Amino acid sequence: MPLFAQPPEVGTLWENKLHKQIAGYAEALDGVVGLAAIDLTTGRTICFQCETQFATASSIKIPILMGMFQAMRAGEFTIDDKVTLEKKDIVGGSGHLNPTIEKGPLTLTVRELMTAMIETSDNTATNRCIRMVGMERVNRILDDLGFRSIRLQRVMMDAEAGRADRENIASPIEMARLVEMLYRGTAAPAEDCKAMLDIMRLVKGGMNKAVPEGTAIASKTGGIPGVKNQVGIVYLANRPFVLSVYASMLGDVKVDPVEDLARLVYRYFDRLGRANRYGHLVR
Repeated sequence: MPLFAQPPEVGTLWENKLHKQIAGYAEALDGVVGLAAIDLTTGRTICFQCETQFATASSIKIPILMGMFQAMRAGEFTIDDKVTLEKKDIVGGSGHLNPTIEKGPLTLTVRELMTAMIETSDNTATNRCIRMVGMERVNRILDDLGFRSIRLQRVMMDAEAGRADRENIASPIEMARLVEMLYRGTAAPAEDCKAMLDIMRLVKGGMNKAVPEGTAIASKTGGIPGVKNQVGIVYLANRPFVLSVYASMLGDVKVDPVEDLARLVYRYFDRLGRANRYGHLVR
């Protein structure tokens, strides 16, 4: 009896096309990019230079948020405790708190402090969160979860540390896996994972511009000179997925690889979610 090789499925051809589109975009980009996407229905991973370590910019605030929730679980403070920020706490960069703090001390709840760190990526709030939980705790959480490429190594806006290559770093695949664990409720107690994702739903970035209005996304953006990134969950109705895009060495500040690549990846999953295994668009 003759033996026949298993014929390729249409979905495999569709995935191969996506890989070529990503590679073509990366080749033309004035910079470098890494990408990881995880199909939350099947667990299948798409990887393009996804194990390379990139500067995280503000996307490192996801592990810091995890550190805050762990500290609350340990009874060190509660979500309704008060924290006061003063002029000496101010650092530059992104965020919205500094103009108010310039006028006098600002008291926030821990919930408001964490929300500021994530929603508007406030660096003053972030550095207070780091002081409250410590870098060692954040990195220990990452170690305990099996992540080796993600590291918190400096506070926000530490230019001297940046010049010394002491950067906050991560690979696209590990950040994607971390967010997947939040989605599945395994990165921390399930209740805490949900609460963290609820805060991350407030973030708006390139991924949000790339998908139809009304599509829910829970994510964190990052951006410093030469660097743009975003990692999060796209709650596509028939095919939710995690997307992690990290770009650096960017020469054109107007180019947004996150938005461009998110549009390609969304199209892939949207079509996949509407088709049966033979490519018939049944939904």
